Amino acid sequence: MRLNRSHIVLLVTFLLTLSHNEIRACSMYKITVDGQTIVGCNHDTWFSTPKIWFANAKKQNEFGACFTGARQVGENRAAPQSGMNEKGLAFSRLVAYYPKQNNRFPNRLKIEDEVDYLTDILHKCTTVKEVKKYIEKYDHSVFFDDVYIYIDSSGSYLIVEPYTLIGGNDPTYILSNFCPSITGNEQARQLTRYRNGEDFLKTQKVDSSLPYCSALSDTMHVCRSRNGDGTLLTSIWDTKDGVVNLFFYHNFDSTVRFSLSEELAKGDHLIDVPRLFPINSEFERLKSYKTPFNTPVLRILLVAIAGLLSFFIFLLSLAAIRGKNTQITFKRVFLIFALNLSLIGYLFVLATNVNIYYFDAPYKHYGSALISASSYIPFLLLVAIVPISLFTMKRLKSLKTKGWIRVTLISNNLIYLILILSFGYWGLFSVWN
Repeated sequence: MRLNRSHIVLLVTFLLTLSHNEIRACSMYKITVDGQTIVGCNHDTWFSTPKIWFANAKKQNEFGACFTGARQVGENRAAPQSGMNEKGLAFSRLVAYYPKQNNRFPNRLKIEDEVDYLTDILHKCTTVKEVKKYIEKYDHSVFFDDVYIYIDSSGSYLIVEPYTLIGGNDPTYILSNFCPSITGNEQARQLTRYRNGEDFLKTQKVDSSLPYCSALSDTMHVCRSRNGDGTLLTSIWDTKDGVVNLFFYHNFDSTVRFSLSEELAKGDHLIDVPRLFPINSEFERLKSYKTPFNTPVLRILLVAIAGLLSFFIFLLSLAAIRGKNTQITFKRVFLIFALNLSLIGYLFVLATNVNIYYFDAPYKHYGSALISASSYIPFLLLVAIVPISLFTMKRLKSLKTKGWIRVTLISNNLIYLILILSFGYWGLFSVWN
C-alpha cells in the first residue's frame, strides 16, 4: 500500500507521542448505563504526593468541586488531574503530544494560572456545552502537552486538544495518551492500557457497578517492573450520586469512598491520599528512591562530577604534554579521556531525562538513538575500570610519577567508584527485566 503524506505525518506524530508520554502515562474511561454515568481515571506517574481536595463555591451561581492531583505547584497546592463538581461534571487530564503550531487563538484570553483555569471550569459549568463555551474564550493551545476530556451527568463528553474541541455522546469511551484528531484506533491500540480497556468493554457486559468499574480500571492500570511504580491514583467518579471511590498505588483490594456533599459541608480541605490507606511497601520504596529530579543536591553533584572529570582530562593532558618527565603519554591515557568524555555526556543525559530512572535498563528512548546508545555507558565503565585501575596502580608504584599525577589518577578512579555505586542504586546495570 502506498503511503501518502497524511499517513506519514500521522505515523511520525504517534511515534513522537509515545516518546513524549513515557513520563506520565495516564488513561480514563466513561460509561453511561441506564441514565448513570461513571468516569474512571488512572493517574500514572511517579510523583509521591497524591492528594484529594474539596473546594466550595466562592460566588453565587457557582458550584463546589472535588479534585485529585499529585504534581505540587506551591505549598498546599497541586495541579488538578481529575475532578467532579456538585452537578456531576467531571474531567480527566492526560499527557498527549500534539505538534506545536502557530497560535490559532491570538485574540483569546491568556491562561495565566493553570490551577485557577482548571478549577474555575468545574466551579462555573454544569454541562459540556457550557464547558465548550467557557474554553472557547481562552487560548488553550498553551496545553500542547495535554489532552482533556469533560463529561457531564448525561454522558455527553468534550475532548479538549491544544487546537481542537471534539464532542461526543457514545455510551462508552476510552482515552489514553493521544489526541483523537490525529490518532486512529489502530495506532491508539499500540498503547497497552488503551487496548486492554477497549478489549475489556468488548468482552464484558457493560454495567456501572463499582466492581465492574474497578475491574476495568485494574485492567488499564500500569505497574512497571523496574521499581514497581505506575498508576499512583485511581479515581472512579459517580456523576449521578456525587461520590468518588479512590484506589491507591494500583492496589484494587481496598477503596476509600467520599460523598461530595458531605465533604463540602466540612469546608474547604485537602487530604494526603497515602494516609487514607494501609502502608504500601511499593509506594514506600518509591518515596525513598532518590533521583536528581526529587533530590536537587544530586543534580548539583552530577554537575560537580562532570566538572571534575573535565578537570582530570585537563590535568592528564598537561602531564602528557610534558611527556617523559611524567611517564604519561596521550596514548596511555586515551582510554581515560574517552571514558571521561562519555561519562560527562551521560551525566548530562541523567540530569535531563527523568524517565531513565524508572524504565527498564538499558533505557530505550523512542526519539533519540543517541540517548538509547548512552544507556550502555554504565556497562562500558564496568569494563574499562579494570585496565584503568591496573594502569593507575602501575603509575603509583613508579618512583618517577609526580605527586600531583598520583592524586589525579586516584581521584579519577574514586569518581568511577562513586558512579558505579550510583548507577547500581538507580538500576542502570539491570538487563533482565
